[in-house]
Amino acid sequence: MLELSGSAFGAMQQSYGGDTFNTAVYLGRCGGQALRVFYATAVGDDALSQALLAHWEQDGIALGLVRQIPGRMPGIYQIAVDAQGERSFSFWRNDSAARSYFDTATTPLEAQADQWDAFYFSGISLAILPPAARQRVLQFAAGLRQAGKRVVFDNNYRPRLWESVEVARTMFSSAFAVADTVLITADDHQALFGLADLQASVDEAYALAAHEVVVKRGAAPTLVRLGPAPWTEVAAERVATVVDSTAAGDSFAAGYLCQRLAGVEPAQAAAFGNRLAARVIQHRGAIIGVPAMQDLMPSANGPSP
Repeated sequence: MLELSGSAFGAMQQSYGGDTFNTAVYLGRCGGQALRVFYATAVGDDALSQALLAHWEQDGIALGLVRQIPGRMPGIYQIAVDAQGERSFSFWRNDSAARSYFDTATTPLEAQADQWDAFYFSGISLAILPPAARQRVLQFAAGLRQAGKRVVFDNNYRPRLWESVEVARTMFSSAFAVADTVLITADDHQALFGLADLQASVDEAYALAAHEVVVKRGAAPTLVRLGPAPWTEVAAERVATVVDSTAAGDSFAAGYLCQRLAGVEPAQAAAFGNRLAARVIQHRGAIIGVPAMQDLMPSANGPSP
């Protein structure tokens, strides 16, 4: 989506972002030559869409799964950030091209299913799609899981994007069931399922059937478990000043998955995810500049950090 950052009727900085897209960019940066990252979405054939594609390619995103739909346009969101770095969003996305990605018999994503080693999607991925398309995403994920591929679901929950909390609960529960790796933001999980407190959210997350569960709790330690093992706590990276918390969870997901796909143990992967997220929240915008995170990226001749 196009991103406008600033105050109402004040100066606005134009960029682009979105939860899974942010993760894709950071995953590509931290994976280096070891990973090839594709992003499945739809854009229009307008000038803004063409500019987005050009920038995405510069970001290292492979464009083979992107559909261009004539007459459609990208969605837009506006971010306002308060003095503590917390952000609020306004969305214009009901007619965005991305909502129509599955308005075809077979998408590029589905047609090339045998090529993917891992598939990452989120609660927002499901929220923006019509009901039939949501079912196709879940069926696609289930097929990959059955084929032994890694399926990762991130529980990003935005109530305004859903027609009702009941529908959201059903879709999230179905997504949890098809994923082998689940990333949980504790307060999102609490809000969606009406849980009493964050500890109840943590307990519910532990009970999920997924083999690998990660719970993000802001400044509190991240929790990780594999199978029936107890939680492992991984300390968050503390920063002196939070400039902008946009993409904190998205960048954590990228850092964590980058390491896990390289065979790193979960606790070490979570530590790297926390390190990357801490770097991102010290800069404005969803996608920070490469120089600001160069030390977290693999060198041309060395392994990933």
